[in-house]
Amino acid sequence: MTRVNEYAQPIGDPVTDWTPPEGPERVTLVGRSAQLEPLRRDHAQSFLPSVASHPELWTYLRVEPPRTPEEAYAVIDRILAGADVPFALIRRDTGEPRGMLTLMRIDRVNGVIEVGNILYAPELQRTRVTTEAFHVLAAHVFEDLGYRRFEWKCDSLNEPSRRAALRLGFTEEGTFRSHVVYKGRNRDTTWFAMTVDEWPRIREAHRRWLAESNFGADGRQVQKMSEVFASLDA
Repeated sequence: MTRVNEYAQPIGDPVTDWTPPEGPERVTLVGRSAQLEPLRRDHAQSFLPSVASHPELWTYLRVEPPRTPEEAYAVIDRILAGADVPFALIRRDTGEPRGMLTLMRIDRVNGVIEVGNILYAPELQRTRVTTEAFHVLAAHVFEDLGYRRFEWKCDSLNEPSRRAALRLGFTEEGTFRSHVVYKGRNRDTTWFAMTVDEWPRIREAHRRWLAESNFGADGRQVQKMSEVFASLDA
């Protein structure tokens, strides 16, 4: 039932037992196959060369792929100089940094935070490692830090990013048309989000998909993430 005020106008539900959270700090988050460490300049030595050699991975990022080690370090330096909280994605089986992702657009007053600057080495695409990296980050956002809303935004033409957001449990909320100009072209931005109320269901789906029993001896998944979500809703 919609709440109304004394003027018979509809209003939102009250927010009780909640105070604005602290900003995220540079911590290490550990899963079984993935580990997130505070991004350092030396991480660039491990993962930027592999992603720089795949220019298609940079199409929807604001920067061009680095062509030299100096340009690679400049990418990291710009990220580290900002107010965001970037992480290096570490493969726990090798201990190697193989990507990065960032907590950004941090709005403590309203309990909103975004994940962005996502860049993985090609061999990690569509693997347990990247799924678990996101899972431990989302758990950190909702459970450790106490944020109410976790956002994902991308170029509306970036179909792999749109699919990834939906697969992980985000809800598509709409598109901001003519939102950004980057690399000399227009970007319509599609917004996705999950909320703290939705997190328990999403967390359970992630846990079931990541379970060892969901993978065969060849490492292939038994159930797709979409099938896991469907089984929870049955």
